[in-house]
Amino acid sequence: MRHRARFHIQWFPRQFILGGLAIGFILTGAFFIWAATLKIPDVTSLLDRKVTQSSKIYDRTGEILLYDLAEDVDRTIVPISEISRNVQNATVAIEDDKFYEHIGVRPLATLRAVILQPLRGKGVQGGSTITQQVVKNSILTTDRSIARKLKEWVIAIRLERQLTKQQILELYLNESPYGGTIYGVEEAAQAFFGKKAADVDIAEAAYLAALPQAPTYYSPYGNHRDALDERKNLVLSREHDLGFITDDEYTQAKSEVVEFQPQAVAGIRAPHFVFYVREQLEKEYGQRTLEESGWRIITTIDMDLQDKAEEIVKKYAASNEENFHASNEALVAMDPKTGDILTMVGSRDYFDPDIDGNFNIALAERQPGSAFKPFVYAQAFKEGYTPDTIVFDLKTQFSTECAPDNLSEDAPCYSPNNYDEKFKGPITLRSALAESRNVPAVKLLYLVGIKDALRMARALGITTLEDENRYGLTLVLGGGEVSLLDMVNAYSTFAAEGVKPDRRAIIRIEDKDGNTVRDYPTNQNRVLDQNVALQISDVLSDNDARIPEFGVNSPLNFPGQHVADKTGTTNDSRDAWILGYSPNITAGAWAGNNDNSPMVKEIAGFIVAPMWHEFMEYALSKYPNDPFPEYQKTTTDSDKPILRGIWEGSDIQNDASGVLRIPANVHSILFWLNKNDPRGPRPEHPEDDPQFVRWETQVRAWALQNNYIDGTPLFRQPSN
Repeated sequence: MRHRARFHIQWFPRQFILGGLAIGFILTGAFFIWAATLKIPDVTSLLDRKVTQSSKIYDRTGEILLYDLAEDVDRTIVPISEISRNVQNATVAIEDDKFYEHIGVRPLATLRAVILQPLRGKGVQGGSTITQQVVKNSILTTDRSIARKLKEWVIAIRLERQLTKQQILELYLNESPYGGTIYGVEEAAQAFFGKKAADVDIAEAAYLAALPQAPTYYSPYGNHRDALDERKNLVLSREHDLGFITDDEYTQAKSEVVEFQPQAVAGIRAPHFVFYVREQLEKEYGQRTLEESGWRIITTIDMDLQDKAEEIVKKYAASNEENFHASNEALVAMDPKTGDILTMVGSRDYFDPDIDGNFNIALAERQPGSAFKPFVYAQAFKEGYTPDTIVFDLKTQFSTECAPDNLSEDAPCYSPNNYDEKFKGPITLRSALAESRNVPAVKLLYLVGIKDALRMARALGITTLEDENRYGLTLVLGGGEVSLLDMVNAYSTFAAEGVKPDRRAIIRIEDKDGNTVRDYPTNQNRVLDQNVALQISDVLSDNDARIPEFGVNSPLNFPGQHVADKTGTTNDSRDAWILGYSPNITAGAWAGNNDNSPMVKEIAGFIVAPMWHEFMEYALSKYPNDPFPEYQKTTTDSDKPILRGIWEGSDIQNDASGVLRIPANVHSILFWLNKNDPRGPRPEHPEDDPQFVRWETQVRAWALQNNYIDGTPLFRQPSN
């Protein structure tokens, strides 16, 4: 029995191995038979490939055509002898540095792409040689299946046997997409530099080689020019490492300032939005799929509202240039319930090269000025402060490196001014935000903490403020850089009562027969307590509260309608903003100069608010103007007086005659509460707070100057 058991144990592995080898031989034989049947189109057919069924981008109705992704394909075929060696070297360096050595594929790279990447849940990707890319661009589909990747591998090897390396490189350079309707390096050289592909220098060639990986993202006419420059430098570095260029050539090319020709684009509506959508789709599907799939891409754009926005922006930008030296404007509108982008105007004229009109300022990062303040106030209301809370609007030294009575504004001191250079003494948070007072906002940022304020901004929709250590108390005055699109998204969260809508530009993709290829559902998440959001909306829609700063009939006021809004102007007058919303639409606008040069010093209420007001009036005629729900008051008589709008003291009594008696006991807010627990006990040692003596010094001086002396009763008649 033991002998039989031993025999069985020895026999089973041998049988298993032999069986596996047999199956392997069968599969290998089948693979080679299958591979032998594959046919490769001749070279002529590869060179003559045309884009046949291009995708088209439509508005939200699916009726108005915004853009045909391949309405006109611009391509000029040239032989490799008419393509600069600079272009050839740059392309090989960045795309396939083993091009002249491999047999069409790189087995280890392909193994990683076919097996390891799918095992990591990343799909079949990467590992493509230039030869494989020729196969992919000219013969096969771009789906990422293992079967397609294997077919690509086999055809690439066979293609290498039929053609020389130079012929394959010629095919690649004549096929590559360079953005928009530009195909092939000859067309790209003409479009970008106004010269033939044979004449481009090393730096220009590096730019050309940088583009095909993501031509819309890296477009020299888009919002990612810095990324394009970085990739160009990567190309040069690879060339240098490979010995394609010398040390001197590398240094000179890296420092060379390359001038691009003006962009020429026609047959397009809502161009900034279209290229925003196109970039998103290219990241998901690749350019070739878009241009040959025949898809109908239904976007979120409201073309009627977009047309009106473009008309209004162009009108006001012209007058602003004359009156305020502000040559450009941008406007974005969003549905706060869905996150749908309804309008995107990235400049006054996409086709105006004098203002770099094709640059989408709606996506650019600029300082928002006081338009950032509501995020800090939202954090304060979340922590227990109220619209009635009192802070002192007084010239204050915040820097611990300067004496409390030293009100210098020069570094390392920090003693900010209000815009009107006036200070109002005790003021409620409601009035401070409505009037956009700077000193109360800086104090409030200190009370809530920079980290928590940044977390609030990110939760609401701001995506650009990452490194918390970069920012100080200037953050609340717009010291960080944000995009208009992010700001509209964040204010939409207030409009949606604390529910953040993920912004959406595409509703769905249909194939040429009308079948849905993909839906893009809306997505909302509660990120802010409803009552906090309603408090912000109540303050920002309170016209009475902002009258002292903006007057009765400012562009921020919509009599009989329900609109909350906030302006922002940077101290150096480089950016003017306004953000506003009703419960059913949010809109934001920016004015300034693309080159970041300053405007005439004036508040945003004069520069950008009139344009925004006209747009909002039109939008409110289309979208329901529901009222904001009332917020619930969060304080009771047992809460600290300073939180309830009483700043003169902490003990309130009625004397025998019924007159309200308040002992004059005037201090800064840090005397009355612990900033880390504003609703908790009073601090026993408020002087331990590093800002206490700074705030207290100015408050006590103000109290003395205004005859508020401790121990002297202050009388008020009871309010009715």
